[in-house]
Amino acid sequence: MALNKGGRKALGDKKRENRIMLRFNNTELLQVKEILRSYNLDYTKRGVIGPFLRRLILNKETADNQKLPDLSANLVFQINKIGVNINQLTAVARSKNLRSPSAKLDAEIEKSNELLGKIVTLLNEKIY
Repeated sequence: MALNKGGRKALGDKKRENRIMLRFNNTELLQVKEILRSYNLDYTKRGVIGPFLRRLILNKETADNQKLPDLSANLVFQINKIGVNINQLTAVARSKNLRSPSAKLDAEIEKSNELLGKIVTLLNEKIY
């Protein structure tokens, strides 16, 4: 490979091949333009917005106290499945014209509410 005599440096492994498209409505675009103006950047110049947004996003530090524990994604999935089951039970009850749920169903719902309360308490203890 010949020596680079000048010009743009070769990106090599750092070449950006992945793309994310952002769309803004008029109000959001005005806000972006205002932010760019606050940094003395010209919105109309080519190659200004991309690098600015990249630096803004990648240099932003995340707040660890606002993150949910790793178990939370699975927990949310399981809670969603429980909700689906409850909806299916209510659909069956309506189709059979059952006006009031059975005592057993009430007891199961009460147990699930207690377990969810315990889970939320444990998550709060783990977060803080």
